[in-house]
Amino acid sequence: MAKEKRRFGDRRDGKLLRELDGMHFITPLIYPNRCDNEAYIAEHIDLTPINAYLAKKNAEETDFPYTMFHVIVAAILKTITLRPQLNRFIANKNFYQRNETSAAFVVKKIFSDEGGEALAVVKSNENSTIDTIHQDLYDQIRSLRGGHVDGSTDSMDMLNRMPRFLSKFLVWIITRLDVHGWVPNFLIESDPYYCSVVLSNLGSIKLRSGYHHLTNWGTCSLFCIIGEKKLSPVFQPDGTYEMRETLDLGLTVDERLSDGYYYSKSVKLLKHLLEHPELLELPAKEKVEV
Repeated sequence: MAKEKRRFGDRRDGKLLRELDGMHFITPLIYPNRCDNEAYIAEHIDLTPINAYLAKKNAEETDFPYTMFHVIVAAILKTITLRPQLNRFIANKNFYQRNETSAAFVVKKIFSDEGGEALAVVKSNENSTIDTIHQDLYDQIRSLRGGHVDGSTDSMDMLNRMPRFLSKFLVWIITRLDVHGWVPNFLIESDPYYCSVVLSNLGSIKLRSGYHHLTNWGTCSLFCIIGEKKLSPVFQPDGTYEMRETLDLGLTVDERLSDGYYYSKSVKLLKHLLEHPELLELPAKEKVEV
């Protein structure tokens, strides 16, 4: 696909949306802060189809087994690809369409109180599948746990070593640059808050799903919290039920980007992909009937 020429008003990371209806044009002018416009969506996921899919995928995969987290990352990236309004952001009171589709998360290098953390970013394109995303995750996690330091962590460490008055002044300058999209790439190349979605797998540390705020820093307008697996009753149309392994997902979105109907259809698509994970083996651009 040919790269679209950058026009005046576009940012390095997004294209200015010039044709908006009156409501979406005025909304960021009167509600300029992302954190003031959060909406929270909770979903309950039956893990039965995901567990069956993982058992099949991992029959011969021993080096880096597929996990529930890989399925969720692939599903949310495919959802964003097919529902592009989820990949918008507002900066300096303007609407932008993000140039890339990306997911970010924190990697715990060692599961202990003293274990360090690192930031990982997975980028997808129209042809990405769960297999390409799985390989990307494997490469990054292996590198980070092997001692590699991501660019954003390295930049924060550098600021932390400076005299406090100087680091505060530099951060103040950086926050002003952030408004206009002028923050240097080396400072934010792995910053999760410049991605399409940030995921936090609280289930991996035995915590339940819950609300997580957005930030006014950066451009990320979607946060996904993954809770701990648990047994829950799943009811059938006739009123009977059986206990199945489930988990809760918490989604925090910037409600200014689209309307409730668009978000509702997007969440329905995400849930459908999690209920039919084999669809994630198709290219991200391939449409899905829900």
